[in-house]
Amino acid sequence: MISQILTNFIVSGAFAIIFNVPIKSLLQCCFVGMVGRVSFVLLVSNKLDTIPATLITAFFIAVISHLFSKIYKTPIIIFTISGIIPLVPGGLAYDATRYFVEDHYNLAIRYTAKALLTSGAIAVGLVLSEALTQILKVRKV
Repeated sequence: MISQILTNFIVSGAFAIIFNVPIKSLLQCCFVGMVGRVSFVLLVSNKLDTIPATLITAFFIAVISHLFSKIYKTPIIIFTISGIIPLVPGGLAYDATRYFVEDHYNLAIRYTAKALLTSGAIAVGLVLSEALTQILKVRKV
């Protein structure tokens, strides 16, 4: 678990550097990515399926990103992108493509569906967080 935490901290930071995140926000981006992966692993290890776990984790990442955006006066996208990178289903998409090439269509369709559902869960989690933020802003006014 410690190696996963450190690896995701570094990976989130590397993607933040690739996306030209300001240096002053680099540690916060690493933290968001690390917390996102830890929450995902904890949810999956507690017998939750990967799709709902991805949805909950994406929502959690977006909420943390909103908070960091307010605290550090930085655009939210900086923290969100670094946070969702560990959730992206690249391995599933690769496996789906490989099974299509190897003519294992049943497995290919299964992996494709799972990759699409995981990607959709990330998007829905981010949108739900944004909707909640907008609702809370309206209630303040």
